[in-house]
Amino acid sequence: MHFYLPIAQMSANVFVLLAMGGAVGFLSGMFGVGGGFLMTPVLIFSGIPPVVAVGSVTAQIVASSVTGAIAQWQRNNVDIKMGTVLLIGGLTGSLGGVQFVNWLRAIGQFDFAVSVSYVTFLGIIGSLMLVESLNTIRKSRSGVVVGSRRSGQHNWVHGLPLKIRFHRSKLYISAIPPLLIGALVGLLTALMGVGGGFIMVPAMIYLLRVPTNVVVGTSLFQIVFVAGLTTILQATHNQTVDIVLAMLLMLGGVIGTQLGVVAGEKLKGEQLRFLLAALVLLVCLRIAWGLIAMPNELYSIGPAYGGGR
Repeated sequence: MHFYLPIAQMSANVFVLLAMGGAVGFLSGMFGVGGGFLMTPVLIFSGIPPVVAVGSVTAQIVASSVTGAIAQWQRNNVDIKMGTVLLIGGLTGSLGGVQFVNWLRAIGQFDFAVSVSYVTFLGIIGSLMLVESLNTIRKSRSGVVVGSRRSGQHNWVHGLPLKIRFHRSKLYISAIPPLLIGALVGLLTALMGVGGGFIMVPAMIYLLRVPTNVVVGTSLFQIVFVAGLTTILQATHNQTVDIVLAMLLMLGGVIGTQLGVVAGEKLKGEQLRFLLAALVLLVCLRIAWGLIAMPNELYSIGPAYGGGR
């Protein structure tokens, strides 16, 4: 059964879109990510114009993140104070990101910028996470006790000013790194149609040293509000949110998220990081291939979505 997508100006299979939303919702609940890093490329690969895919996926991210955040809240896995600091930075980055998207569309470089951003960020983050998770798994299987963060263990983050005590995360660190991480995630949410979890989750684990179980819930808490604001701005400023597409993705995502939360509790932290790293790298390679491979048709005639309004 097909529905017409008014903003994308094309028809699409309802059941395929529901399945996409469910799969991404499952990943959101399992890994604490918004899932846009996977959904946006999949929609683009299926023929949805990139600018519409980016705008519409942020709406779907809101729905899947809300259900995931509620489930994590019930398990006491959300650090509200940490999430609030991340949120302040995220809202600032989102405001700037929407204006940046508008400028890229005006000069006709939006599609290229999205692809390069995905390859760069997914490649770096995925590689680092994969190496770390494999090392941890190898040590665990060989009988070596993998050291956890000790209360007296510090890194350069602890030397920065404006320190705040985050009781749920058992941390006393500067508010500056969470603010900067949040701002970067807000920018990426607007530019790439992602929740930013693939940046936020590893940054909170390895840079801020937040416990893994708290990271998932706190990441989802922040994503809800940043993705919500970005969706509103994309719809009002850039007119790129296809509500029919977003609603279908939301419906599948709400169901998938609940299943993902349950599945995530059955895996160890290093196993979750390994699976997330593998997904990130697979998406990165697929997008990179699209940048260097010769297209089937060198010329095409269609709406100029990448240009100005």
